[in-house]
Parts: sequence; structure tokens; C-alpha cells
Amino acid sequence: MRVYTVVLEYDSEARAYSVRVPSLRGCYTQGDTVEGALSNAREAIAGHIAALEQVGATVPEEGDKLPVAALAAVAGARGDERVLLSRVAA
Repeated sequence: MRVYTVVLEYDSEARAYSVRVPSLRGCYTQGDTVEGALSNAREAIAGHIAALEQVGATVPEEGDKLPVAALAAVAGARGDERVLLSRVAA
């Protein structure tokens, strides 16, 4: 099982969280709640990894360090934005 950092950003207009996985380029999802967004993230990560393996591409390993893009999302958040980081196993 692999573990990846996910970035959840709350969109007040959509009233939902957008989710991206910085270590897996192109891996995005969303959810109405934090719990839903994290559940969808697990599914998105698993599907993304399966697709990479199917075409014989290298699956990025994150390790124990947070990706720079995840830290930049938190550091760049304005005061009215909610940005959360979580680690997800898939």
C-alpha cells in the first residue's frame, strides 16, 4: 500500500473541497465534505496508479517527505481560504 499527501482546498462558491495529489500529476477529485473528499481521493489515487501500471509507466513514490507543491498550497493560502493537508493510503 502506498501513502500520498493530498491537498484539500475549500471552494465557498461550490461549497465543496477540491482535491489534488501533488506527487501524482493529473490526479484530482472533489467532495462535499472532508470525509467525502478523502474517500474520493483514495479511489482517485488507486485508479491513477492502476492506469500508470497498465501502461507500464513508473508509479511515483512519495516517501515520508511532504511534496513542495503541498507546502506551497498552504503557504500561499489567503486568510479566507481553507487549505488542508492529509496523508492517504491507497
